[in-house]
Amino acid sequence: MATKHEDHLSQRHGAVVAAAKAAGLLSGTNSAVGARVPRELIDRAKMRSGIASTTDLVEYALAKVALEDDFGARLVSRKGAIPADIVLGI
Repeated sequence: MATKHEDHLSQRHGAVVAAAKAAGLLSGTNSAVGARVPRELIDRAKMRSGIASTTDLVEYALAKVALEDDFGARLVSRKGAIPADIVLGI
């Protein structure tokens, strides 16, 4: 029986993969990826994500990076864009 944490991980994984599919990132031909990555990094990522397959893990990680928003950077870049004398009505 899955725990709440495992359910959350599964939902997050499913949401990322669904968003990548909707963005057209998972269509087309597949490409082989080869990399030397520390075993501890792979094991920890599998444990934290709940993903057992290395292929699925790499796909998930790449989708997260490809879909990552830049909200934080955009927010910081707007510093000083609102006049200091503006009345917020709070």
